Amino acid sequence: MNILLFGRNGQVGWELQRALSPLGNVMVLDRHSVDYCGDFENPTGIAESILKIKPDVIVNATAYTAVDKAESEVEKARLVNATSVKAMAEAANKIDALVVHYSTDYVFDGGGTTPWKETDSTAPLNAYGLTKREGEEAIIAAAAKYLIFRTSWVYAAKGNNFAKTMIRLAQEREALSVIDDQYGAPTGAELIADCTAHAIRLTVTDPEKSGIYNLIASGITTWHAYAETVIDYVKQKGLPLKVEVVNKVETSAFPTPAKRPLNSRLNTEKFTSAFKLNLPDWKLGVKRMLDELYN
Repeated sequence: MNILLFGRNGQVGWELQRALSPLGNVMVLDRHSVDYCGDFENPTGIAESILKIKPDVIVNATAYTAVDKAESEVEKARLVNATSVKAMAEAANKIDALVVHYSTDYVFDGGGTTPWKETDSTAPLNAYGLTKREGEEAIIAAAAKYLIFRTSWVYAAKGNNFAKTMIRLAQEREALSVIDDQYGAPTGAELIADCTAHAIRLTVTDPEKSGIYNLIASGITTWHAYAETVIDYVKQKGLPLKVEVVNKVETSAFPTPAKRPLNSRLNTEKFTSAFKLNLPDWKLGVKRMLDELYN
């Protein structure tokens, strides 16, 4: 199997290089690639690369993810998250390749308390969510075989993440204030990559598994409870921290250009049923990541 992976330096892209390698030959492109175009600000170049390489599977881990900046750069976000995705999907269809793409809970309006299902109506709150939904629609319209994974609250040991930020602040301050009215499940890039590889293997032999799937860790938490879990765990490991209290605040305490969803819960029953996988509790992945960083 020949796999073309777009995006190597993001959290999920980095883990995908490892997770996809047992499936076959993996070619990785990004915006700095020389022989072929991997720049999602160049939809024509993306399509040309696909038609020249002719992979069996295309995995797109590239996205415009600057949520607040997207409010003032809507067209740039659309170019990366939708226009080039459409070009990718159309080229993939010409060579009968399976398309794998990542989306977000931000395609929903973030209301209520019930975990979102794949069939629920979408209503993005911000430009980022809107352009990601447009990307989904482009794939559905153009590609015969595809896997779209909606995920949220993604982290990895590589690069910056919420846990690292909380630990840094806990070393500097005696009191922290963290949002407690947004609900979701921290999901490791490693888990997403491993689940992706398994899903690809099954979908290549059974294209009927094509579709949109929610893919997050099990369990539900808030950013505040997430922060407390991280701080308590590193304290147990002996890391010296200055923080004495972590205060609960509402989203309104931290106004941002882009509205954030309060409900990022995602129902994963479709994914676990189709691919016969168990999605572990979010705390397991977070603690493993912390063990890697602070052991």
